[in-house]
Amino acid sequence: PFGISIAYTEVGIWLALVFVGLPFVVRTVQPVIDEIDPEWEEASATLGASRLRTLRRVVLPVLTPSLMTGFALALARSVGEFGSVIFIAGNLPGKTEIAPLLIVIRLEEYDYDAAAAIGLAMLGISFAMLLFINATQVWTRRRIGHV
Repeated sequence: PFGISIAYTEVGIWLALVFVGLPFVVRTVQPVIDEIDPEWEEASATLGASRLRTLRRVVLPVLTPSLMTGFALALARSVGEFGSVIFIAGNLPGKTEIAPLLIVIRLEEYDYDAAAAIGLAMLGISFAMLLFINATQVWTRRRIGHV
């Protein structure tokens, strides 16, 4: 009704992937938010910091590692997403093709080598993301002092 088209566009694919990946971000950030001591924010306000400065200087440094981990998990999940994206992608060549659908197409064409190559590339990307997640967690533990 407003002239906005979501289906068969890149915007629709991004929207579906954000919808699928957002729970990973929430699950990694929520426990950290629960552990933040409200006295830190109160002390910042007592010292005259604005809400924005308190967010930027007190809350975000604590949340950054969990935000990075949640984003990496969401991205790793999005690499192989098939179910929600298949209906909205449209498979327009060079515009809205997604890797899982390319695998299915290659398998239907009996091109097993190409399907395996795409699958291995997706596997490599997911492993790289998981390696990044683990490296981030190790870096965070060392930075905070929890060895």
